[in-house]
Amino acid sequence: MTDYADLLPIAHRAVDLARDVMRTMQPGTLTAKGDRDMASEVDYAIEDQVRAFLAEQTPGIGFLGEEHGITGADTGLTWALDPVDGTVNFIHGSPLCAISLGLIAGNRPVLGVIDLPFLATRYSAAEDIGAHADGEVITVSTTRRISEAVVAIGDYAVGADSAEKNRDRFALTRRLAADVQRIRMHGSAAIDLVWLAEGRVDAVVMLANKPWDTAAGVIIAREAGAVVADRDGSPHTIASGATIAANVELLPALLEIVSHSEE
Repeated sequence: MTDYADLLPIAHRAVDLARDVMRTMQPGTLTAKGDRDMASEVDYAIEDQVRAFLAEQTPGIGFLGEEHGITGADTGLTWALDPVDGTVNFIHGSPLCAISLGLIAGNRPVLGVIDLPFLATRYSAAEDIGAHADGEVITVSTTRRISEAVVAIGDYAVGADSAEKNRDRFALTRRLAADVQRIRMHGSAAIDLVWLAEGRVDAVVMLANKPWDTAAGVIIAREAGAVVADRDGSPHTIASGATIAANVELLPALLEIVSHSEE
């Protein structure tokens, strides 16, 4: 069995580079990527630096970045980077943004490092070693009733097909609002998943799954005790269409809400 934890020191160094850029560089010129979607100069600067660093340190591992796609070796291992997860938050001066670096083996994440530069917290995990925040072990909440659960949801869709996608999301929001204690929308998939891992929220529902957004957070959440699934309840993979996560007691009720919101 591969000991993916051996790669954690390299991942931490890569994220150190990214954190320094995010904390010292202004967003600069924004590049439109579509309807109400953009990247800042910081997104590109971080991705370029981390891509170059990891190409040198781990030449046998491919690299997938949100801004420039995939490069490098095709060996079944791929780094996945979201250089600024929560770009809209970042450019508005909100601290709710993150650097998310995951390692994917085949179709599953096996290592993750997520840094919140403006909240001074770093989360990490690798397969079978547990999840940590600033070196301390973290675990998911023990909330058992959906009526007592704080649930983080993903952003509403933007773009040409947003109206169709948001019908699902609005229906889901209505169902959750009727059944859970509170809904939270943080605007960062990485923050949703690490706060699930740390017990700050009890569940996460995102009707989307982009590897750079979710790879690191999914392994951190799993190693903290979360069960992560697709919307049909099957185990979550990089190919899943949604990212639904909670402790084992809450997940069935959460999946039922998601299923009923499709009706």
